[in-house]
Amino acid sequence: METVFNGLKVADFSWFGVGPLTTRYLSCFGATVIRIESNLRVDGLRTSGPFKDGKVGINRSGYYAHFNPNKYSIAINLNNPKGIEVAKRLIGWSDVVVENFTPGTMERWGLGYESLKAINSRIIMLRTSNQGGTGPLAKHPGFGHHLVALSGFCCYTGWPEGEPAALSTAYTDSVTPRFAVCALIAALIYRAKTNKGQLIDISQLESSMQFLAPLILDYGVNGRVGGKNGNRCVYAAPHGVYRCKGDDRWCAIAVFNDDEWKTFCNVIGKPDWTRNPEFETLLSRKKNEEQLNRLIEEWTINFTPEEVLMLMQQGGVTSGVVKNARGVYEDPQLLERNAFWLLNHREIGPCTHLGAPFKMSKTSAKA
Repeated sequence: METVFNGLKVADFSWFGVGPLTTRYLSCFGATVIRIESNLRVDGLRTSGPFKDGKVGINRSGYYAHFNPNKYSIAINLNNPKGIEVAKRLIGWSDVVVENFTPGTMERWGLGYESLKAINSRIIMLRTSNQGGTGPLAKHPGFGHHLVALSGFCCYTGWPEGEPAALSTAYTDSVTPRFAVCALIAALIYRAKTNKGQLIDISQLESSMQFLAPLILDYGVNGRVGGKNGNRCVYAAPHGVYRCKGDDRWCAIAVFNDDEWKTFCNVIGKPDWTRNPEFETLLSRKKNEEQLNRLIEEWTINFTPEEVLMLMQQGGVTSGVVKNARGVYEDPQLLERNAFWLLNHREIGPCTHLGAPFKMSKTSAKA
């Protein structure tokens, strides 16, 4: 079956997260992607768990395998002139070159954009770095966990009375590739019309800040600096996660207006406390939110999260089960949509991957 990027040839110099995840979308939709790696400085994902059966090895990381299905790999010493010659041959073959090193690294090897154009005039070079290729901090090295702090996420994550909380993952590594693929598609369309390539410079910091836009704009317009709200929302009450029946089982409930509140009260059987004037309006519920959450949990604790979900959604109230990895993996909706791909790895055997999050009727992803 024909797929979107059939015939597209990619020389992928990137490593760790952002670059390989970007080229993963290309490889799963038909592109031929060759990873240029090093035996002297192994990609950090190859040494990051989880490892199949707990056995450590550069070919046993599930993390690395997930980011790199459908790709070829070649080890080249780019500090050796002969290695550079091999790299240049790959660039001459390629439509796209991807790299996510600290700015200046490719130039030191003689592989900057101007050098690439001399080899292949139609080349598209996609560069993604911490803070972009220009500006006073362009050459500041770092990883996604640093950018989570720089972008402001830590100041908005956690409990109001607590310290700033880091996210559990390098969030910027996960969101930047979406922008990168969109930019690359635009560059490919431009090349198809003009026969000219171009340089794409993506800042991982600026990409991640898009997901804090309301808070940043609020400061720009009103001079107001937001803070940590825990599970609460300025525009909703109740809004949180509530303990349910079972060992460490929880559900999420969100009520955004007074009509939804009336529906919520009907769902839980209109206990006496729901008629308390302290909970009559959104404003009053926000003022008495701690008490409100305690009373709601006294109800949810009698049901499993799945039972709460069913009751709430049947009544038209937004709710969801708080799932762990096992719950997600066994979710019937995700299984029906083939969200998980079981691929066979030469060394570690069957290995689960996350599939494409969208379906296309004519050009679906494949592994």
